[in-house]
Amino acid sequence: MKLALFDSPEGAARLGLVTTSPQGAMVTDVTSALPWPHDPDPVTAGWWRALCRDFATVRPALEEVAAAGSARPVAEVALRAPVLGPSKIVATASNYSEHVAEMHEVQERTLGKVESWMMQFDVFLKAPSSIVGPGSDIVLPPDVVAAGHEIHHESELVVVIGVGGRDIPVEHAMDHVLGFTGGLDITVRSAADRSRRKSYDSFSPLGPWIATTDEIGAGSDLEIVLTCGGEVRQSVNTADMVTPVPQIVAYASTIMTLCPGDVLFTGAPPGVGPITAGEKLEMSISCIGSMAVQVV
Repeated sequence: MKLALFDSPEGAARLGLVTTSPQGAMVTDVTSALPWPHDPDPVTAGWWRALCRDFATVRPALEEVAAAGSARPVAEVALRAPVLGPSKIVATASNYSEHVAEMHEVQERTLGKVESWMMQFDVFLKAPSSIVGPGSDIVLPPDVVAAGHEIHHESELVVVIGVGGRDIPVEHAMDHVLGFTGGLDITVRSAADRSRRKSYDSFSPLGPWIATTDEIGAGSDLEIVLTCGGEVRQSVNTADMVTPVPQIVAYASTIMTLCPGDVLFTGAPPGVGPITAGEKLEMSISCIGSMAVQVV
């Protein structure tokens, strides 16, 4: 199942099921199937986190409403980021060996030295306020641009937590995952704290929707491609991850309680590089979908 969030004519977030047809991607509004009050305010939209937690219970009602509903082309709606109000974004560092290798040159160029501790697998936090959806703009901070710091793209597979938990065993980790989406971890290359450099508003584009785990398992064989102006910048299979998704979820949960609706970036593939105003980035992940964002 693919779950999307999109704007109603009034601007409130609606829940949709995405299907494919000869006409392309179609979306059916299934908001009426939700057993909780539909609070349109993203700050207080507890219905979304409840859906992540109770998806297995609510799923039959979603399918019933979708079967009776009327689908329309996805192109006719304004997609939002497919998450609402996560308590946190957990990001994974140094999870593709080729990316670790390329970061030695990147750090020598941008920092004048290599920070060896940053070459080790670990997790860190990004601000949830950095999230934007498909078709949004990545806004380059004027002070960062004026200072001459490079700002890089990092295209990643992103996990959305379903049932939360603490100290989750690896063998049960996928029971705590709702599904996957695509994400861009936009990053300033400077000496500042890593969380700060990655938390500017618009620095976490997510989309186009969530593909649930019954469709793509543990996300261990997916193709990620990022292009800019038709030029391939990044291309990798998630099988190349040093630490697979179940281990990431289990490890992160030993540090912090994972809550329903939380977002986990799984690490940057090789091919990271600078972005500049005027560029259009297009990202796709097999079995999930694609999104485009503009750099301004």
